[in-house]
Formats: sequence, C-alpha cells, structure tokens
Amino acid sequence: MFRKNRVTAVAALALTSIFALTACGTDSSPLEEDTATNGGGDETIVIGSQDYYSNEIIAEIYAQALENAGYDVDRQFRIGQREAYLPEIESGEIDLFPEYSGPVLQYWEPDTEARLPEDVFAALEEAAPEGLNVLEQSPATDQDSYVVTRELADEWSLSTVADLEKVTEPLTLGANSEAENRPNGPKGLEETYGVEVGFAPIEDSGGPLTVKALRDGDVQLAIIYTADPSIESNNLVSLEDTKGLFLSSNVVPLASDKVDEQATEIINEISAAMSPEDLVSLNNRSVTEQLPAADIAQDWLEEKGLL
Repeated sequence: MFRKNRVTAVAALALTSIFALTACGTDSSPLEEDTATNGGGDETIVIGSQDYYSNEIIAEIYAQALENAGYDVDRQFRIGQREAYLPEIESGEIDLFPEYSGPVLQYWEPDTEARLPEDVFAALEEAAPEGLNVLEQSPATDQDSYVVTRELADEWSLSTVADLEKVTEPLTLGANSEAENRPNGPKGLEETYGVEVGFAPIEDSGGPLTVKALRDGDVQLAIIYTADPSIESNNLVSLEDTKGLFLSSNVVPLASDKVDEQATEIINEISAAMSPEDLVSLNNRSVTEQLPAADIAQDWLEEKGLL
C-alpha cells in the first residue's frame, strides 16, 4: 500500500578522515569491512521497491548489504507503480530504489530515441532530475515484453510483435492500468507496428492474474517481464520487439544525495555481481518455492560472498 506519511531520511554520516587513512590501500570489499568502522550510526537510508516481487527482492538485497555495513535502513517496499513512487524519489522521501533503465528513462523523456543499453543509460543520466543519482547499471535485465499463448503463436505463426498484424481476430492487451496511456500501450502498438488492440486493466504487473487471463482467453496479449519464470512454466511465447517499442531494461539503482560514497560502492558491487540468469533464478525461487524476499536476498548475498 502506498504510504503517504514517510519519515524523510537524513544523510548517511561521512566517513572520518581517520577511517579514510586506515582503509586506504586495503583490498577488502566494502561489503566485508568491519561494521564498527562503517557508515550508518543513527542515520537512516529509506529504500523503496515496486509492488512487484522481483523488484522487492533486489531492494531487499540492497537493504541487507547496507545493514551489514552498519547502515540503518527503513524498508518502504511494494509501493506501487512508477506514477506512485517516482515523485517520492524525486522529492527525496525515498533514498534508494532499484529501477529499470529503459522504462524510467521513458517516464522522464517520453520521446527518447535511445534503445541500446549504453545509449539508454547515458540518456538516463542526462534525464535524471537534479539531486538524483543514477548508479551503475547491472548486466541483469528484466525486459518488458509482449507475450501470447503458445496456441495463438502456433495458429498465426507469431514470433515477432510485427507478426500480430496477421491476426484477423480481435486482440486485447492485458496489463496494469497505467499501461493504457504509456508509449508501449495500445497507442504505441498502433503507431509503431500498425496493430490495433483493445485494453483490459489487470493490476498485478504481469503476475498470476495476468497469466490466467491470457490462458483463459480473456486477453490475447499481455505485458510480462522476460525474467518472469511463468513464461516458461506456462508455455507462453515472448514476441521479439524488432522495432524497439520497449527500451533496453537493465536493473539500475536510483539514489539521492543522502546515499554516501561507501553506500554507493556497496550497491555498485551488487549490481556488477547480478547476471540476467541470477535474476531469473531469484524470481523462480519466489514463485516456485514461495520464499520471502528476505530469505532469497540473504541466500544470494551469501552465495556471491557479499554478506
């Protein structure tokens, strides 16, 4: 649930000059240093997440790693969609948030022509509001994609989004209500691919309700993330977006100026360690094993030697 009254986080304490001198020349990871000499103290970093289990797992990884380094963390998870949480990030009420490069760039710059990962990242750094820092992007991706059932794909020989133009039956797109007016909603499909579709709001970010609607035939097309294990387990088909309607979508942390240099190093190390395969595995553990985000995050950090 969206929380209207939040505790505004204050800046994390800067490292003392004494610590800077003693730390100089060491090879230890910032995640492995003794927490007694690290940042934190009585300061708090507010970490948020989307109302999406995969995003919550990444946010929990950030939280546990920072707590291990001595920071106090306030978890504000499962807030909602971009339209709900980005104003809080922009205002500084949330200090750290795992985002996705393409979609957040398109939020700030709807007409962006960037499509490839590095181009998108560079454009995102330029588009981010003042006082908001774009940390290093991860190799891990959770790409929005248009998904159909295997039956529909076989019937109409569908492998790309452009192939939908061959379908003579009415098509309805199922996604969160915000998608109806986003560039990759019905208007974008028509303008970019010449494909006309209806729209049905399904408020679970491509989750079980969306998959059920797709399999039951209530919708014929849905927006589901490529890292979602339900695509394989339900024999669904992700259509290739040959014209780049969906931008490259690497995991990228957004941070306020309250996230200090040491905390930034910790989060950047996490980003570098997370692969696309890792993200699918993390999501699969949530879906198939029904584990809480905290357990999945801890296991991953320990596996990578980061906790």
